[in-house]
Amino acid sequence: MTTPERKAITLPRLHEMHRSGEKIAMLTCYDAAFAGLLDVAGVDVMLIGDSLGNVLQGRGSTAPVSLEDMVYHTTCVRRGVKTAWVIADLPFDSYHVSKEAAWKSSAALVKAGAHMVKLEGGGWTPETVRFISERGIPVCAHLGFTPQTVTSLGGFKVQGRDEASAARIKRETQELIDAGAAMLLYEMVPAALAAEITAASPVPVIGIGAGVGCSGQVLVLHDMLDVTQGRKPRFVKNFMEGMPSVRAAIERYVAEVKAGSFPVNEIHGF
Repeated sequence: MTTPERKAITLPRLHEMHRSGEKIAMLTCYDAAFAGLLDVAGVDVMLIGDSLGNVLQGRGSTAPVSLEDMVYHTTCVRRGVKTAWVIADLPFDSYHVSKEAAWKSSAALVKAGAHMVKLEGGGWTPETVRFISERGIPVCAHLGFTPQTVTSLGGFKVQGRDEASAARIKRETQELIDAGAAMLLYEMVPAALAAEITAASPVPVIGIGAGVGCSGQVLVLHDMLDVTQGRKPRFVKNFMEGMPSVRAAIERYVAEVKAGSFPVNEIHGF
């Protein structure tokens, strides 16, 4: 689905899509060339993820990614974007020390071109979310599996499987919404739990390994194009398979997300 003439995607538009049930198609992006391609292919939201540490820098985790790395890649992406909404990750150690430091990091990403920043975790983060959002920068809150804290989680494990952890995710969700989070992202959360949260949420919920019941989906660009080598997570689908071009693969991803045919809970979910 190609929509080069579409109007710029705004936060109110994303909220309206959530309310109406129109699915939101998000992909990671790290440079201007791919940003332009994703834009014309109809991707609604581009995420400059700290996953660049894995896919671009060849690191074993996202933790070594710096704020300077994120600023650089955000600047590159915005040069290629015409209509998509742009989110940039706050990297590890850029928002943890104080809410004032978090604001400075967020402001740097906005100056580089981000429309919204994303941070990981609940519990201690609502105060930071409130401080940033009250000062005019929209925040996306990332719950479930949080890559920046993979070691404390004991590895790449699904979060929210048992009653206690599911209740914690629900509680943290409400705390973050109350603090002003304008979007949520759930990674590796049981599909039934994510669908329940999405149905009750006043803000869009994006899923990655969280089932089809979310407001929209995100994948790492290099994963869905089958560029990433080695074993891929269960929630990844190879959209390049059988397609004549990268653009066609991205358009296929957008179309399947919009139609609700990707992900399939039994195949890609938990």
